[in-house]
Amino acid sequence: MSDFSPSTAERLSSVHHSIANAEKASGRPTGDVTLVAVSKTFPAEDIRPALEAGQRIFGENRVQEAHGKWPGLQEQYSDVELHLIGPLQSNKVSEAVSLFDVIETLDREKLARSLAAHREKGHSLPDLFVQVNTGAEPQKAGVLPQEADAFIALCRDELGLPLVGLMCIPPVEEEPALHFALLEKIARRNGLAKLSMGMSGDFETAIEFGATLVRVGSAIFGARTPA
Repeated sequence: MSDFSPSTAERLSSVHHSIANAEKASGRPTGDVTLVAVSKTFPAEDIRPALEAGQRIFGENRVQEAHGKWPGLQEQYSDVELHLIGPLQSNKVSEAVSLFDVIETLDREKLARSLAAHREKGHSLPDLFVQVNTGAEPQKAGVLPQEADAFIALCRDELGLPLVGLMCIPPVEEEPALHFALLEKIARRNGLAKLSMGMSGDFETAIEFGATLVRVGSAIFGARTPA
């Protein structure tokens, strides 16, 4: 038996190929879906091969972790686009806004007002996604589906935030397609064009249901070491 293990570049290429196949199967043009390579918990030396292979869009869960490893990488790869895909504390808004190009986890009024206050001080804001807790899981962040329309209106109409789309993380034990369909329905009725949904195990299904961004980590970087 062979001990061959594919490299990060090979796994990245395989994911891009799978995305292209899913786009074709769904009747969507090639390149319609953006790959966010989820580099959370991986050190800079594990991320560099993906950068060398041409990947430029990455997702991180924690502001402090991203701040510790990305400024150095960005000195060499200045065109990197960073997405915050983990919870954001209101007191970390200033640091997050300076580091991330996209924040995908806007999920409560206090955070929305903190972002608006930051902009009112003369700072620009990154593109924002509202995180929807499609499974209404008590341990998970996100606006409840029945409260999403009102929250979107608050963020966009009252506060004037640069809202571009919705994000969700379906419950592990449930059929993800149901959650993807729900998120797409909420986005469509609110006129939001972008949908961040689908991870390593279900991104092809997410593309079928309209994902414009998929967040893929372990299929690119390998299994994470338990904390």
